[in-house]
Amino acid sequence: MEQRSATNVLVIGAGAGGLRASIELAEQGVEVLCVGKRRRDDAHTTLAAGGINAALGTMDPEDSWAQHAADTLREGYWLSDPEAVEYLAQHSPEAIAELVEWGAQFAREDDGRLSQRFFGAHKWRRTCFAGDYTGRIIQQTLLARAQQLEVPFRDDLYISRLLVHDNRVFGAYGFDIQTGRRHLIFADAVVLAAGGHTRIWRRSSSRRDENTGDAMRLASMAGARLQDMELVQFHPTGMVYPDGAEGTLVTEAVRGEGGRLVNANGERFMERYDPERRELSTRDRVALANHTEIAEGRGTEHGGVWLDVTHLDREHILERLPRMYRQFIDLVMLDITREPMEVAPTAHYSMGGVRVDPETHASDVEGLYAVGECASGVHGANRLGGNSLGECVVFGRTVGREAARFSAEVDVHVRDRAAIDAARAEIDGLLGDGSATDDFPRPLQRAVRDLMSTWCGVVRDETGLRRGLAELDDLETRAASITVRADISGYDDLAHALDLRGSLLAARATLDCALARTETRGAHVRSDHPDLDPAQVHNLLWTPDGVTTRPVGTASPEVLDLVDASGELTTAGRLLE
Repeated sequence: MEQRSATNVLVIGAGAGGLRASIELAEQGVEVLCVGKRRRDDAHTTLAAGGINAALGTMDPEDSWAQHAADTLREGYWLSDPEAVEYLAQHSPEAIAELVEWGAQFAREDDGRLSQRFFGAHKWRRTCFAGDYTGRIIQQTLLARAQQLEVPFRDDLYISRLLVHDNRVFGAYGFDIQTGRRHLIFADAVVLAAGGHTRIWRRSSSRRDENTGDAMRLASMAGARLQDMELVQFHPTGMVYPDGAEGTLVTEAVRGEGGRLVNANGERFMERYDPERRELSTRDRVALANHTEIAEGRGTEHGGVWLDVTHLDREHILERLPRMYRQFIDLVMLDITREPMEVAPTAHYSMGGVRVDPETHASDVEGLYAVGECASGVHGANRLGGNSLGECVVFGRTVGREAARFSAEVDVHVRDRAAIDAARAEIDGLLGDGSATDDFPRPLQRAVRDLMSTWCGVVRDETGLRRGLAELDDLETRAASITVRADISGYDDLAHALDLRGSLLAARATLDCALARTETRGAHVRSDHPDLDPAQVHNLLWTPDGVTTRPVGTASPEVLDLVDASGELTTAGRLLE
């Protein structure tokens, strides 16, 4: 028997974006329900280490919101939505003040000022931080505020389908991961804050069963367009072994503290790619350099390059890089003060996602909003470090306010029985005894990751992308016949099967968009189109029917005047995270 419930606004995802939206809704007296498929205190936000940006001027009084916006637009290779970027930069200081008011323990100077440090490609110090646990501190702060406001949570619900009638959302359908009980949730509006799609690559800084593209699938099946799905940031340094830890992030602070990248021949190779900045070059350049060394046969045993800090004082490493020291001891039994680390590029951040209005973050579907990594618009072709957490809290507040307004204006809400029946039938079709299928979700998920890593990784070309699409056709056919069986452990396999469907859709959108963007721009590198094309300063919009383009807007004169035309910044004394 299905459990039916109703709320004014349903928030899907309990990371920073979802929590901030829920807080705003509760503060406005709007009934809200926040659901997630993993524990709310262990959302992906907790993995964000480095910091959160705001032009406070506590360290460099010359900084301004306009300079923050200018740095973001330049680093995004002019594919960011200027209106969204300027909104983010203008409202970030207020967001930091809120977090501090709610108890966030950011680092401070001796005189009490909030400390701010440099991140790569920032003109001034504007990144607030809490050691290398900034995301965890923000998540804990937002969670405490939400609990203080008595926001209701469900950590155990998997949302399988958004319910839409005549292009207006009216709720969602899902199931309890433990018991399998179906849930039909009616809502005036829905906020989608369920993450990106970086787990569809073999090496990913995301953990298992998160960022599988399910947010993109929910939005697309509801009728929303996806944007710039080819723009995925590959962090230069992720672990390469053991299998269970492959892709785990190795923070840029390692290079910021003096770590050196060396190939299997013992060469410090960054001198060939950026002789001035070397290891402190931009994220996309270092990732491409690492990829090139490996692809040209100068890689290590496990398919990586060496990241070496053994020349540094042991006590300095233990003091400044304690988490990395512990990570390699725990996962590889390797002492980084004595031996170099093996690293390779790892899929790290979805810069594309659901197409949203730059200020309201409303999607193409009435009453459906998106925020955080599942939304597009802010980051363009290369995310400016420290902007992701800010995006979550700034636009989380925005979508909470907008969803509250939308809910208040709803007069009549039509509940479409056909939409409910379709959502119910999808789950019915997947559930069986498991005996009627030759394939299972986990192996096919791995096949998707292998496909994307081979044909749509750091470097792409037309031949490989078309081969990837052909392989994807086969995987989609195999996935269509899957049935799963619940057992004493619960309905995890049903969730995996739906995650697989999300990954397949996200992979197709990414391959299609990567094929359509015939240039090299930021994180999108086409070996058959190696140059940046001034004629392709546009966003790519994806639906199952194909790819179209839309022009990028123009920044305000105040911001344009501050853009450094050379696009280069010195790195002396800057710690990159």
